[in-house]
Amino acid sequence: MGVIIVLGAFALFVMIVLSKTAVVVPQQFAFIVERLGKYTGTLHAGFHVLIPFFDVVRARISLKEMAYDIPEQICITRDNVQVHVDGVLYMKVINPERAIYGVNDYVFAIAQLAQTTLRSEIGKIDLDKTFEERTTINTMVVTELDKASESWGVKVLRYEIKNITPPKDVLNAMEKQMRAEREKRAVILTSEGERDAAINSAEGQKQQVIKASEASKQRQINEAHGNAEAILAIATATAEGLKKVASTIQQPGGAEAVQLRVAEQYIQQFGELAKESTTMILPANTADIAGVISMAMAAVTKTRPAQN
Repeated sequence: MGVIIVLGAFALFVMIVLSKTAVVVPQQFAFIVERLGKYTGTLHAGFHVLIPFFDVVRARISLKEMAYDIPEQICITRDNVQVHVDGVLYMKVINPERAIYGVNDYVFAIAQLAQTTLRSEIGKIDLDKTFEERTTINTMVVTELDKASESWGVKVLRYEIKNITPPKDVLNAMEKQMRAEREKRAVILTSEGERDAAINSAEGQKQQVIKASEASKQRQINEAHGNAEAILAIATATAEGLKKVASTIQQPGGAEAVQLRVAEQYIQQFGELAKESTTMILPANTADIAGVISMAMAAVTKTRPAQN
């Protein structure tokens, strides 16, 4: 029994020694090793052998990108409005030695620094701009955190604001303001539509008046051309008729025909005058038709040399 106990104790000792000697580091991890309380090195992914009872794994650090929730806090904007803001922080350990020996708890330290930096950045802008300038706020927070965390061996990759919650009374006021803005835009759009419609109607009436005036002008021009052509045609026809009459008079028997025609016209016009009025002024030689014909023929005879 004594031998079995000794062998069991020896086997347990060997297992303990092996567990403290052989170390396997997973991928994307780093082990901080101390020898008798002093830092001796950093073990990266792979198999490593330590000096048992002298070398001790002080900490196991993940080298992966990590996300941490930043608790909700109250921030005061430049226009003295309290808002509740929370976010999420993304960071990665670059130097495991600094992350362990440079700060007591790098996650807690960076989270606290993120909250104070966020309060500072929110205090620089008004409430209305906090919603539209999230990207600017996130960038400023990352810049400030990256400066401080460099000495801790941590790289801050990005910071994202999740929610910005103003007080209820402020939310109600903002909702009323947005409703008023929408109504204002609706009224403006309606008035612009009515204005455009009035402009279009006036432009249409203007074009209609212009077209009507142009049509009237063209009609008058056409009528003037028509009247001119009619007058010219009548004048041409009259001139041709006169030429034929003059030519006919020069023929044998033409003078007698003219005398007969003048006598007929004289008697016809005298008869028409008697029909139209009950009062007439008669010439002295009313019965002397031959004399009237002689005067007409004398006028015809005088015009012959000019026509020839």
